[in-house]
Amino acid sequence: MGKVFGIDLGTTYSCIAYIDASGKPVVLKNAEGDLTTPSVVYFESGTEVSVGSAAKESAKMYPEQVVSFIKRSIGQPGVSQNINGVDMKPEEISSYILKKVVQDGEDSLRMEGKLDDDEHIKDVVITCPAYFGVAERDATKAAGTIAGLNVLAIINEPTAAAITYGVTDDSSSKTVLVYDLGGGTFDITMININPGEIRVICTGGNHELGGKDWDDRILMYLVDQYQNETGTPDNILDDAETFQELLLASERAKKLLSAKEKAPVAVNYMGERVRVELTRSKFDELTDDLLSSTIELTRDMFKEAEKKGFSQNDVSEILLVGGSSKMPQVMKRVKEEFGIETKMFDPDEAVAKGAAIYADKMSEYNIVLEEIAKNQGKSVEEVKEQVDSGKMDVEKEAKKANIKMRGGRLPGDDVKIINVSSRSFGTEAYDESDSLKLFNIILRNAELPAEGTSCFNPRQNNQKSAKFTVKESLTSEEIVDPELGKEIGTAELIFPSGITVDTEIEVTFRLDESGLLHLHAKENKGGREVDAEFQTTEALSEQEMTDAIRRSSSSSVN
Repeated sequence: MGKVFGIDLGTTYSCIAYIDASGKPVVLKNAEGDLTTPSVVYFESGTEVSVGSAAKESAKMYPEQVVSFIKRSIGQPGVSQNINGVDMKPEEISSYILKKVVQDGEDSLRMEGKLDDDEHIKDVVITCPAYFGVAERDATKAAGTIAGLNVLAIINEPTAAAITYGVTDDSSSKTVLVYDLGGGTFDITMININPGEIRVICTGGNHELGGKDWDDRILMYLVDQYQNETGTPDNILDDAETFQELLLASERAKKLLSAKEKAPVAVNYMGERVRVELTRSKFDELTDDLLSSTIELTRDMFKEAEKKGFSQNDVSEILLVGGSSKMPQVMKRVKEEFGIETKMFDPDEAVAKGAAIYADKMSEYNIVLEEIAKNQGKSVEEVKEQVDSGKMDVEKEAKKANIKMRGGRLPGDDVKIINVSSRSFGTEAYDESDSLKLFNIILRNAELPAEGTSCFNPRQNNQKSAKFTVKESLTSEEIVDPELGKEIGTAELIFPSGITVDTEIEVTFRLDESGLLHLHAKENKGGREVDAEFQTTEALSEQEMTDAIRRSSSSSVN
Protein backbone atom coordinates (compact mmCIF):
# COMPACT_ATOMS: atom_id res chain seq x y z
CA MET A 1 0.00 0.00 0.00
CA GLY A 2 2.95 2.31 0.64
CA LYS A 3 1.05 4.46 3.13
CA VAL A 4 2.26 6.17 6.26
CA PHE A 5 0.12 6.97 9.29
CA GLY A 6 -0.20 9.54 12.04
CA ILE A 7 -0.93 8.46 15.61
CA ASP A 8 -2.17 10.70 18.39
CA LEU A 9 -0.92 8.81 21.45
CA GLY A 10 -2.98 10.63 24.05
CA THR A 11 -3.07 10.55 27.83
CA THR A 12 -6.76 9.64 27.90
CA TYR A 13 -7.64 8.82 24.26
CA SER A 14 -5.64 7.80 21.18
CA CYS A 15 -6.41 7.55 17.47
CA ILE A 16 -4.81 6.88 14.08
CA ALA A 17 -5.18 8.64 10.72
CA TYR A 18 -3.90 8.40 7.15
CA ILE A 19 -4.15 10.28 3.85
CA ASP A 20 -6.79 8.76 1.56
CA ALA A 21 -6.74 8.52 -2.26
CA SER A 22 -8.17 12.04 -2.58
CA GLY A 23 -5.42 13.50 -0.40
CA LYS A 24 -7.65 14.07 2.63
CA PRO A 25 -6.64 13.11 6.20
CA VAL A 26 -9.01 10.45 7.60
CA VAL A 27 -9.24 9.07 11.14
CA LEU A 28 -9.86 5.32 11.22
CA LYS A 29 -12.50 3.75 13.45
CA ASN A 30 -11.54 1.19 16.07
CA ALA A 31 -13.12 -2.24 16.61
CA GLU A 32 -15.86 -0.64 18.71
CA GLY A 33 -16.80 1.74 15.89
CA ASP A 34 -15.35 4.80 17.61
CA LEU A 35 -12.81 7.27 16.23
CA THR A 36 -10.87 7.43 19.51
CA THR A 37 -9.71 4.66 21.84
CA PRO A 38 -9.32 5.12 25.62
CA SER A 39 -5.61 4.93 26.51
CA VAL A 40 -6.25 2.31 29.16
CA VAL A 41 -4.54 -1.10 29.32
CA TYR A 42 -5.85 -4.19 31.14
CA PHE A 43 -3.31 -6.98 31.58
CA GLU A 44 -5.61 -10.00 31.88
CA SER A 45 -2.65 -12.41 31.98
CA GLY A 46 0.95 -12.61 30.85
CA THR A 47 -0.13 -12.94 27.22
CA GLU A 48 -3.68 -11.51 27.11
CA VAL A 49 -3.97 -7.72 26.98
CA SER A 50 -7.08 -5.61 26.52
CA VAL A 51 -6.95 -1.93 25.50
CA GLY A 52 -9.68 0.69 25.30
CA SER A 53 -13.27 0.78 26.55
CA ALA A 54 -13.26 -2.81 27.82
CA ALA A 55 -10.06 -2.14 29.78
CA LYS A 56 -11.59 1.00 31.24
CA GLU A 57 -14.59 -0.94 32.52
CA SER A 58 -12.34 -3.70 33.89
CA ALA A 59 -10.68 -1.17 36.19
CA LYS A 60 -13.61 -1.51 38.60
CA MET A 61 -13.00 -5.22 39.11
CA TYR A 62 -9.24 -5.53 38.56
CA PRO A 63 -7.66 -2.17 39.52
CA GLU A 64 -4.21 -3.72 40.11
CA GLN A 65 -4.09 -5.00 36.52
CA VAL A 66 -5.37 -1.87 34.77
CA VAL A 67 -3.15 1.08 33.86
CA SER A 68 -4.45 4.54 32.94
CA PHE A 69 -2.77 7.91 32.27
CA ILE A 70 0.58 6.19 31.60
CA LYS A 71 1.63 9.01 29.27
CA ARG A 72 2.17 11.25 32.30
CA SER A 73 4.97 8.92 33.42
CA ILE A 74 6.68 8.19 30.12
CA GLY A 75 10.35 9.17 30.16
CA GLN A 76 10.23 9.99 33.87
CA PRO A 77 13.08 8.70 36.08
CA GLY A 78 12.61 5.49 38.02
CA VAL A 79 9.01 4.80 36.98
CA SER A 80 7.85 1.22 36.47
CA GLN A 81 4.82 -0.86 37.41
CA ASN A 82 4.78 -4.47 38.52
CA ILE A 83 1.99 -6.19 36.61
CA ASN A 84 1.41 -9.93 36.87
CA GLY A 85 4.89 -10.26 38.37
CA VAL A 86 6.66 -8.31 35.60
CA ASP A 87 8.20 -4.85 36.02
CA MET A 88 7.09 -2.73 33.08
CA LYS A 89 8.20 0.75 32.18
CA PRO A 90 5.77 3.28 30.64
CA GLU A 91 7.29 2.69 27.18
CA GLU A 92 6.20 -0.95 27.20
CA ILE A 93 2.73 -0.21 28.56
CA SER A 94 2.25 2.52 25.94
CA SER A 95 3.26 0.09 23.20
CA TYR A 96 0.07 -1.90 23.80
CA ILE A 97 -2.04 1.21 23.18
CA LEU A 98 -0.19 1.71 19.91
CA LYS A 99 -0.70 -1.95 18.95
CA LYS A 100 -4.44 -1.64 19.58
CA VAL A 101 -4.98 1.47 17.43
CA VAL A 102 -2.75 0.04 14.67
CA GLN A 103 -4.50 -3.36 14.62
CA ASP A 104 -7.92 -1.73 14.57
CA GLY A 105 -6.75 0.64 11.84
CA GLU A 106 -5.61 -2.31 9.74
CA ASP A 107 -8.94 -4.08 10.24
CA SER A 108 -10.84 -0.95 9.26
CA LEU A 109 -8.84 -0.56 6.05
CA ARG A 110 -9.24 -4.26 5.19
CA MET A 111 -13.02 -3.99 5.59
CA GLU A 112 -12.94 -1.11 3.11
CA GLY A 113 -10.78 -3.12 0.72
CA LYS A 114 -7.86 -0.71 1.06
CA LEU A 115 -5.40 -3.10 2.70
CA ASP A 116 -4.52 -6.66 1.74
CA ASP A 117 -4.29 -9.43 4.33
CA ASP A 118 -0.50 -9.55 4.05
CA GLU A 119 -0.07 -5.77 4.36
CA HIS A 120 0.53 -4.05 7.67
CA ILE A 121 0.85 -0.55 9.08
CA LYS A 122 4.54 0.03 9.81
CA ASP A 123 5.62 3.62 9.07
CA VAL A 124 4.18 6.14 11.53
CA VAL A 125 4.59 9.60 12.98
CA ILE A 126 3.60 9.79 16.65
CA THR A 127 2.64 13.00 18.43
CA CYS A 128 3.62 14.19 21.89
CA PRO A 129 3.05 17.33 23.98
CA ALA A 130 5.16 20.28 22.86
CA TYR A 131 6.43 20.49 26.41
CA PHE A 132 8.02 17.02 26.28
CA GLY A 133 11.79 16.99 26.69
CA VAL A 134 14.34 14.64 25.13
CA ALA A 135 13.77 11.77 27.59
CA GLU A 136 10.00 11.77 27.01
CA ARG A 137 10.43 11.91 23.22
CA ASP A 138 12.98 9.11 23.26
CA ALA A 139 10.59 7.04 25.39
CA THR A 140 7.68 7.74 23.02
CA LYS A 141 9.78 6.57 20.08
CA ALA A 142 10.80 3.46 22.06
CA ALA A 143 7.12 2.66 22.65
CA GLY A 144 6.59 2.64 18.89
CA THR A 145 9.62 0.39 18.37
CA ILE A 146 8.35 -2.09 20.98
CA ALA A 147 5.00 -2.11 19.16
CA GLY A 148 6.80 -3.18 15.98
CA LEU A 149 6.49 0.18 14.24
CA ASN A 150 8.98 2.23 12.24
CA VAL A 151 8.72 5.64 13.88
CA LEU A 152 9.57 8.25 11.24
CA ALA A 153 9.29 11.17 13.66
CA ILE A 154 7.88 12.45 16.93
CA ILE A 155 6.09 15.79 16.44
CA ASN A 156 4.36 18.20 18.78
CA GLU A 157 0.60 17.88 19.19
CA PRO A 158 -0.24 21.59 18.70
CA THR A 159 2.00 21.68 15.64
CA ALA A 160 0.10 18.71 14.23
CA ALA A 161 -3.20 20.51 14.88
CA ALA A 162 -1.88 23.63 13.16
CA ILE A 163 -0.78 21.54 10.17
CA THR A 164 -4.35 20.28 9.79
CA TYR A 165 -5.66 23.82 10.07
CA GLY A 166 -3.01 25.30 7.75
CA VAL A 167 -3.58 22.70 5.04
CA THR A 168 -7.39 22.76 5.19
CA ASP A 169 -7.83 26.53 5.62
CA ASP A 170 -7.50 28.56 2.40
CA SER A 171 -7.31 32.00 3.99
CA SER A 172 -4.39 34.40 3.71
CA SER A 173 -1.38 34.66 6.01
CA LYS A 174 -2.17 34.79 9.72
CA THR A 175 -0.75 34.13 13.15
CA VAL A 176 -2.79 31.79 15.32
CA LEU A 177 -2.59 30.48 18.84
CA VAL A 178 -3.18 26.77 19.41
CA TYR A 179 -4.65 26.23 22.89
CA ASP A 180 -4.40 22.47 23.34
CA LEU A 181 -6.04 21.14 26.52
CA GLY A 182 -5.95 17.36 26.40
CA GLY A 183 -6.82 14.73 28.94
CA GLY A 184 -3.45 14.86 30.65
CA THR A 185 -1.42 17.69 29.13
CA PHE A 186 -1.71 21.36 28.24
CA ASP A 187 0.20 23.06 25.41
CA ILE A 188 0.02 26.60 24.14
CA THR A 189 1.72 27.41 20.83
CA MET A 190 1.94 30.49 18.61
CA ILE A 191 2.13 29.62 14.93
CA ASN A 192 2.56 31.77 11.84
CA ILE A 193 0.74 30.34 8.80
CA ASN A 194 1.64 31.50 5.30
CA PRO A 195 0.96 29.97 1.88
CA GLY A 196 3.35 27.03 1.68
CA GLU A 197 4.74 27.47 5.21
CA ILE A 198 3.71 26.72 8.80
CA ARG A 199 6.19 28.26 11.23
CA VAL A 200 6.07 27.72 15.00
CA ILE A 201 7.07 30.90 16.83
CA CYS A 202 7.21 29.60 20.38
CA THR A 203 5.54 27.14 22.70
CA GLY A 204 4.79 26.60 26.38
CA GLY A 205 2.52 24.67 28.69
CA ASN A 206 2.51 21.97 31.36
CA HIS A 207 2.56 18.25 30.58
CA GLU A 208 1.08 17.48 34.01
CA LEU A 209 -2.08 19.56 33.58
CA GLY A 210 -5.14 18.30 31.72
CA GLY A 211 -8.72 17.10 31.83
CA LYS A 212 -7.82 14.43 34.39
CA ASP A 213 -7.24 17.21 36.92
CA TRP A 214 -10.78 18.49 36.30
CA ASP A 215 -12.04 14.91 36.86
CA ASP A 216 -10.11 14.70 40.13
CA ARG A 217 -11.75 17.89 41.43
CA ILE A 218 -15.18 16.38 40.78
CA LEU A 219 -14.12 13.14 42.45
CA MET A 220 -12.99 14.91 45.64
CA TYR A 221 -16.19 16.97 45.68
CA LEU A 222 -18.27 13.79 45.47
CA VAL A 223 -16.30 12.28 48.36
CA ASP A 224 -16.81 15.41 50.48
CA GLN A 225 -20.54 15.44 49.75
CA TYR A 226 -20.87 11.77 50.65
CA GLN A 227 -19.00 12.21 53.94
CA ASN A 228 -21.01 15.31 54.85
CA GLU A 229 -24.26 13.47 54.12
CA THR A 230 -23.42 10.22 55.93
CA GLY A 231 -20.98 11.39 58.57
CA THR A 232 -18.68 8.46 57.83
CA PRO A 233 -15.08 8.90 59.01
CA ASP A 234 -13.89 6.46 56.33
CA ASN A 235 -11.82 7.50 53.37
CA ILE A 236 -14.09 5.85 50.83
CA LEU A 237 -11.36 6.06 48.16
CA ASP A 238 -9.43 3.37 50.04
CA ASP A 239 -11.95 0.93 48.58
CA ALA A 240 -10.58 0.14 45.09
CA GLU A 241 -13.98 -0.55 43.52
CA THR A 242 -15.50 2.66 44.88
CA PHE A 243 -12.48 4.62 43.68
CA GLN A 244 -12.74 3.27 40.13
CA GLU A 245 -16.52 3.84 40.00
CA LEU A 246 -16.07 7.45 41.09
CA LEU A 247 -13.30 8.02 38.54
CA LEU A 248 -15.61 6.93 35.73
CA ALA A 249 -18.56 8.84 37.21
CA SER A 250 -16.46 12.02 37.47
CA GLU A 251 -15.47 11.87 33.80
CA ARG A 252 -19.10 11.25 32.77
CA ALA A 253 -20.28 14.19 34.88
CA LYS A 254 -17.67 16.49 33.31
CA LYS A 255 -18.81 15.54 29.82
CA LEU A 256 -22.49 15.92 30.74
CA LEU A 257 -21.85 19.41 32.11
CA SER A 258 -20.52 20.46 28.70
CA ALA A 259 -24.07 20.04 27.37
CA LYS A 260 -26.27 20.59 30.44
CA GLU A 261 -26.37 22.79 33.53
CA LYS A 262 -26.62 19.91 36.00
CA ALA A 263 -25.19 16.39 36.35
CA PRO A 264 -26.64 13.91 38.88
CA VAL A 265 -24.13 11.43 40.33
CA ALA A 266 -24.80 8.46 42.64
CA VAL A 267 -22.08 7.65 45.19
CA ASN A 268 -22.22 4.09 46.53
CA TYR A 269 -20.11 2.81 49.42
CA MET A 270 -20.59 -0.19 51.72
CA GLY A 271 -24.26 -0.50 50.77
CA GLU A 272 -25.06 3.17 51.40
CA ARG A 273 -26.05 5.44 48.52
CA VAL A 274 -25.96 9.24 48.27
CA ARG A 275 -27.23 11.25 45.30
CA VAL A 276 -25.15 14.33 44.48
CA GLU A 277 -26.26 16.97 42.00
CA LEU A 278 -23.31 18.84 40.51
CA THR A 279 -24.10 22.12 38.75
CA ARG A 280 -22.00 23.68 36.03
CA SER A 281 -21.43 26.78 38.17
CA LYS A 282 -20.13 24.64 41.06
CA PHE A 283 -17.91 22.70 38.66
CA ASP A 284 -16.49 25.96 37.32
CA GLU A 285 -15.83 27.13 40.88
CA LEU A 286 -14.06 23.88 41.80
CA THR A 287 -11.74 24.08 38.81
CA ASP A 288 -11.22 27.84 38.46
CA ASP A 289 -7.57 27.69 39.56
CA LEU A 290 -6.82 24.98 36.96
CA LEU A 291 -8.22 27.12 34.18
CA SER A 292 -6.39 30.16 35.56
CA SER A 293 -3.15 28.18 35.34
CA THR A 294 -3.66 27.72 31.58
CA ILE A 295 -4.23 31.47 31.22
CA GLU A 296 -1.01 32.29 33.10
CA LEU A 297 0.95 29.79 30.99
CA THR A 298 -0.47 31.48 27.90
CA ARG A 299 0.69 34.87 29.15
CA ASP A 300 4.16 33.42 29.80
CA MET A 301 4.25 32.15 26.23
CA PHE A 302 3.40 35.64 24.94
CA LYS A 303 6.42 37.00 26.85
CA GLU A 304 8.62 34.44 25.09
CA ALA A 305 7.08 35.41 21.73
CA GLU A 306 8.06 39.06 22.29
CA LYS A 307 11.73 38.01 22.24
CA LYS A 308 11.17 36.85 18.65
CA GLY A 309 9.29 39.98 17.56
CA PHE A 310 5.72 38.72 17.99
CA SER A 311 3.04 39.86 20.43
CA GLN A 312 -0.52 39.07 21.49
CA ASN A 313 -1.75 41.72 19.04
CA ASP A 314 -0.40 39.66 16.12
CA VAL A 315 -2.74 36.76 16.90
CA SER A 316 -5.94 36.78 14.84
CA GLU A 317 -7.42 33.50 16.06
CA ILE A 318 -7.19 31.10 18.98
CA LEU A 319 -7.77 27.47 17.99
CA LEU A 320 -9.12 25.27 20.77
CA VAL A 321 -8.04 21.65 20.35
CA GLY A 322 -7.87 18.66 22.69
CA GLY A 323 -10.97 16.96 24.08
CA SER A 324 -10.96 18.94 27.34
CA SER A 325 -11.22 22.25 25.47
CA LYS A 326 -14.87 21.36 24.81
CA MET A 327 -15.76 22.41 28.37
CA PRO A 328 -17.81 25.66 28.07
CA GLN A 329 -15.70 27.34 30.77
CA VAL A 330 -12.64 27.15 28.51
CA MET A 331 -13.89 29.11 25.49
CA LYS A 332 -15.68 31.63 27.71
CA ARG A 333 -12.60 32.36 29.82
CA VAL A 334 -10.14 32.45 26.90
CA LYS A 335 -12.36 34.97 25.07
CA GLU A 336 -12.68 37.14 28.19
CA GLU A 337 -8.96 37.13 28.95
CA PHE A 338 -7.52 37.77 25.48
CA GLY A 339 -10.30 39.34 23.41
CA ILE A 340 -9.30 37.31 20.34
CA GLU A 341 -11.61 35.37 18.02
CA THR A 342 -11.80 31.85 19.45
CA LYS A 343 -12.93 28.78 17.58
CA MET A 344 -13.28 25.09 18.36
CA PHE A 345 -11.16 23.24 15.81
CA ASP A 346 -11.72 19.49 15.40
CA PRO A 347 -10.70 18.91 19.05
CA ASP A 348 -10.60 15.08 18.99
CA GLU A 349 -9.15 14.41 15.53
CA ALA A 350 -7.01 17.41 14.48
CA VAL A 351 -3.79 16.08 16.04
CA ALA A 352 -3.94 12.64 14.40
CA LYS A 353 -4.86 14.19 11.05
CA GLY A 354 -1.95 16.63 11.25
CA ALA A 355 0.41 13.78 12.10
CA ALA A 356 -0.84 11.90 9.03
CA ILE A 357 -0.26 14.93 6.79
CA TYR A 358 3.24 15.35 8.22
CA ALA A 359 3.96 11.62 7.82
CA ASP A 360 2.85 11.72 4.19
CA LYS A 361 5.12 14.66 3.38
CA MET A 362 8.01 13.22 5.36
CA SER A 363 7.72 9.88 3.57
CA GLU A 364 7.90 11.60 0.16
CA TYR A 365 10.83 13.73 1.30
CA ASN A 366 12.70 10.67 2.62
CA ILE A 367 12.33 9.02 -0.79
CA VAL A 368 14.14 12.00 -2.29
CA LEU A 369 16.94 11.72 0.29
CA GLU A 370 17.26 7.98 -0.39
CA GLU A 371 17.63 8.64 -4.12
CA ILE A 372 20.23 11.34 -3.51
CA ALA A 373 22.16 9.03 -1.16
CA LYS A 374 22.06 6.25 -3.75
CA ASN A 375 23.23 8.63 -6.47
CA GLN A 376 26.16 9.83 -4.33
CA GLY A 377 27.07 6.48 -2.82
CA LYS A 378 26.37 7.73 0.71
CA SER A 379 24.11 6.66 3.57
CA VAL A 380 20.79 8.43 4.07
CA GLU A 381 22.04 9.57 7.49
CA GLU A 382 25.07 11.26 5.89
CA VAL A 383 22.88 13.05 3.36
CA LYS A 384 20.40 14.16 6.02
CA GLU A 385 23.19 15.54 8.19
CA GLN A 386 24.54 17.56 5.25
CA VAL A 387 21.06 18.92 4.52
CA ASP A 388 20.44 19.84 8.18
CA SER A 389 23.79 21.63 8.43
CA GLY A 390 23.12 23.60 5.24
CA LYS A 391 25.98 21.98 3.32
CA MET A 392 23.64 20.46 0.73
CA ASP A 393 20.80 21.96 -1.32
CA VAL A 394 18.20 19.19 -1.65
CA GLU A 395 16.49 20.67 -4.70
CA LYS A 396 19.74 20.99 -6.67
CA GLU A 397 20.83 17.46 -5.77
CA ALA A 398 17.38 16.09 -6.62
CA LYS A 399 17.63 17.59 -10.11
CA LYS A 400 21.07 16.06 -10.56
CA ALA A 401 19.62 12.66 -9.62
CA ASN A 402 16.69 13.20 -12.08
CA ILE A 403 14.08 12.87 -9.35
CA LYS A 404 10.65 13.91 -10.57
CA MET A 405 9.13 16.69 -8.53
CA ARG A 406 5.43 17.26 -7.98
CA GLY A 407 4.34 20.51 -9.63
CA GLY A 408 7.97 21.42 -10.19
CA ARG A 409 8.64 21.31 -6.46
CA LEU A 410 10.18 18.74 -4.19
CA PRO A 411 7.76 16.05 -2.97
CA GLY A 412 6.47 17.11 0.41
CA ASP A 413 7.69 20.67 -0.12
CA ASP A 414 4.28 22.15 -0.96
CA VAL A 415 3.93 23.01 2.73
CA LYS A 416 7.09 23.68 4.70
CA ILE A 417 6.79 22.98 8.43
CA ILE A 418 9.18 24.72 10.83
CA ASN A 419 9.07 23.69 14.50
CA VAL A 420 10.92 24.95 17.58
CA SER A 421 12.60 23.47 20.63
CA SER A 422 10.53 23.53 23.81
CA ARG A 423 13.65 23.44 26.02
CA SER A 424 17.22 24.76 26.18
CA PHE A 425 20.00 22.16 26.02
CA GLY A 426 23.48 22.46 27.43
CA THR A 427 26.30 20.80 29.32
CA GLU A 428 27.90 21.38 32.69
CA ALA A 429 31.38 22.95 32.65
CA TYR A 430 33.55 25.18 34.81
CA ASP A 431 33.70 28.89 34.05
CA GLU A 432 36.76 31.18 34.31
CA SER A 433 36.37 31.45 38.10
CA ASP A 434 36.27 27.63 38.34
CA SER A 435 32.57 27.60 39.27
CA LEU A 436 30.38 24.84 37.87
CA LYS A 437 27.77 26.24 35.46
CA LEU A 438 25.28 25.00 32.88
CA PHE A 439 26.29 26.29 29.45
CA ASN A 440 23.26 26.18 27.14
CA ILE A 441 24.30 25.43 23.57
CA ILE A 442 20.80 25.35 22.02
CA LEU A 443 18.29 27.81 23.44
CA ARG A 444 14.57 27.36 24.02
CA ASN A 445 12.33 28.16 21.02
CA ALA A 446 15.21 27.80 18.56
CA GLU A 447 13.96 26.73 15.11
CA LEU A 448 14.44 23.05 14.29
CA PRO A 449 16.67 21.53 13.15
CA ALA A 450 18.89 23.53 15.50
CA GLU A 451 22.63 23.33 15.89
CA GLY A 452 24.96 25.07 18.32
CA THR A 453 28.64 24.84 19.17
CA SER A 454 30.58 25.91 22.27
CA CYS A 455 34.26 25.55 23.11
CA PHE A 456 35.73 24.35 26.39
CA ASN A 457 39.14 23.35 27.80
CA PRO A 458 40.38 20.49 29.99
CA ARG A 459 40.74 21.44 33.68
CA GLN A 460 44.24 19.93 33.92
CA ASN A 461 47.13 18.67 31.83
CA ASN A 462 47.19 15.00 30.79
CA GLN A 463 43.51 14.63 31.56
CA LYS A 464 42.32 11.21 30.43
CA SER A 465 38.77 12.14 29.43
CA ALA A 466 35.98 14.68 29.76
CA LYS A 467 32.50 13.80 30.94
CA PHE A 468 29.64 15.86 29.54
CA THR A 469 26.58 16.04 31.77
CA VAL A 470 23.83 17.03 29.36
CA LYS A 471 20.87 18.93 30.78
CA GLU A 472 17.66 20.49 29.51
CA SER A 473 16.02 23.53 31.09
CA LEU A 474 13.21 26.02 30.63
CA THR A 475 15.49 29.04 30.90
CA SER A 476 16.39 31.08 27.82
CA GLU A 477 19.75 32.24 29.25
CA GLU A 478 23.07 30.98 27.90
CA ILE A 479 24.84 30.44 31.26
CA VAL A 480 22.86 29.48 34.38
CA ASP A 481 23.25 27.58 37.63
CA PRO A 482 23.28 23.79 37.13
CA GLU A 483 20.31 23.40 39.49
CA LEU A 484 18.06 24.98 36.87
CA GLY A 485 18.63 22.06 34.49
CA LYS A 486 17.37 18.48 34.48
CA GLU A 487 19.94 15.83 33.59
CA ILE A 488 18.92 13.86 30.52
CA GLY A 489 22.11 11.98 29.77
CA THR A 490 25.89 11.86 29.74
CA ALA A 491 28.66 11.47 27.19
CA GLU A 492 32.36 10.81 27.66
CA LEU A 493 35.14 11.99 25.38
CA ILE A 494 38.37 9.98 25.68
CA PHE A 495 41.46 12.12 25.12
CA PRO A 496 44.65 11.09 23.36
CA SER A 497 47.78 11.33 25.52
CA GLY A 498 49.44 14.67 26.11
CA ILE A 499 46.32 16.81 26.39
CA THR A 500 47.01 20.25 27.92
CA VAL A 501 44.74 22.83 29.50
CA ASP A 502 45.00 25.07 26.44
CA THR A 503 43.54 22.36 24.18
CA GLU A 504 40.26 23.54 22.69
CA ILE A 505 37.36 21.09 22.90
CA GLU A 506 34.56 21.87 20.47
CA VAL A 507 31.16 20.53 21.52
CA THR A 508 28.27 20.57 19.04
CA PHE A 509 24.64 19.84 19.83
CA ARG A 510 22.17 19.11 17.04
CA LEU A 511 18.46 18.92 17.72
CA ASP A 512 16.56 17.29 14.86
CA GLU A 513 13.02 17.99 13.65
CA SER A 514 11.63 15.48 16.17
CA GLY A 515 13.30 17.25 19.08
CA LEU A 516 15.80 14.41 19.57
CA LEU A 517 19.31 15.42 20.61
CA HIS A 518 22.64 14.46 19.04
CA LEU A 519 26.06 15.34 20.48
CA HIS A 520 29.45 15.55 18.78
CA ALA A 521 32.77 16.59 20.32
CA LYS A 522 36.31 17.01 19.05
CA GLU A 523 39.62 18.40 20.27
CA ASN A 524 41.26 20.83 17.87
CA LYS A 525 44.88 21.01 19.00
CA GLY A 526 46.11 18.35 16.59
CA GLY A 527 43.08 18.25 14.34
CA ARG A 528 41.96 15.02 15.98
CA GLU A 529 38.24 14.25 16.15
CA VAL A 530 36.32 12.00 18.48
CA ASP A 531 32.64 11.16 18.44
CA ALA A 532 30.99 11.15 21.85
CA GLU A 533 27.94 8.92 22.04
CA PHE A 534 24.98 10.45 23.85
CA GLN A 535 22.83 8.15 25.96
CA THR A 536 19.57 9.35 27.48
CA THR A 537 19.59 8.69 31.23
CA GLU A 538 16.20 7.00 31.41
CA ALA A 539 16.36 5.16 28.09
CA LEU A 540 15.61 1.44 28.16
CA SER A 541 18.71 -0.71 28.19
CA GLU A 542 19.29 -3.04 25.25
CA GLN A 543 18.18 -6.00 27.39
CA GLU A 544 15.07 -4.19 28.65
CA MET A 545 14.14 -3.30 25.08
CA THR A 546 14.67 -6.90 23.91
CA ASP A 547 12.52 -8.25 26.76
CA ALA A 548 9.76 -5.70 26.12
CA ILE A 549 9.67 -6.51 22.40
CA ARG A 550 9.54 -10.24 23.17
CA ARG A 551 6.63 -9.81 25.60
CA SER A 552 4.79 -7.48 23.22
CA SER A 553 5.20 -9.76 20.19
CA SER A 554 3.96 -12.80 22.14
CA SER A 555 0.91 -11.03 23.59
CA SER A 556 -2.59 -10.96 22.13
CA VAL A 557 -4.06 -7.43 22.15
CA ASN A 558 -7.78 -6.77 21.80
